[in-house]
Amino acid sequence: MIQTDLHMHTSYCDGKNTAGEMVRSAIEKGFKCIGFSGHSYTYFDVSYCMSKEDTEKYKKDVSWLKRKYIKKINILCGIEQDFYSEEPTDDYDYVIGSVHYLKKDGEFIPVDETAEILRNACHKHFGGDMYKLCELYFETVSKVIEKTGADIIGHFDLISKFNEQEKLFDEEDPRYRSAWQKSADILIKSGKVFEINTGAISRGYKTTAYPSEKMIKYIKERGGKFILSSDSHSVDTIGFDFPKYEKFIEDVMMELG
Repeated sequence: MIQTDLHMHTSYCDGKNTAGEMVRSAIEKGFKCIGFSGHSYTYFDVSYCMSKEDTEKYKKDVSWLKRKYIKKINILCGIEQDFYSEEPTDDYDYVIGSVHYLKKDGEFIPVDETAEILRNACHKHFGGDMYKLCELYFETVSKVIEKTGADIIGHFDLISKFNEQEKLFDEEDPRYRSAWQKSADILIKSGKVFEINTGAISRGYKTTAYPSEKMIKYIKERGGKFILSSDSHSVDTIGFDFPKYEKFIEDVMMELG
């Protein structure tokens, strides 16, 4: 069983539990290494991220927990750096680079807030063409390492969050496939790690992880690397569905020979 989870949030941003509660739960579940990855400050939307003040508290808290639990678990202090965040990342053990917004016509459009917001943005900024919106999303994702200095590429196809229930677009459409493949090809060349993120499953939006299984196979076939993460926002979802996706990765490896 995989005993590492590097994508976890706390009450310093939009998580439900304190960092200490998350640590104790991870220890109880048998994890050997965890990493906190609070949402970086974004000036244009402070509803979900750590404030500048709380960012400093977060770093101090995690540092204290590292020392307190050093004999029980390895704790890392990371950051989930949004593409449009301007906060420095030098003080962290690692960086997850994520695209939560698109910027179009001077407006920041959240891609994972609600399906209605995406529909409205599509009509307002893309002439009702959802594939144009998806193309901009994956074009932005393709630059996430350059922009954020990421070690890990966060939820590669976050744009699909509502698609299983709302069917905003066809994931088999050639335009969608071409957009994500171009982005994946660029990111694979960087040698950085893609996360297989089970957060949308634990929160009831999807029945599969990010990226899709088809994307995982495509990326793996071309030499891409993966790490499993839960994107946990509460103690009960640390390591969510890891056994299932650990088995899936093993099956893909066997299939590829």
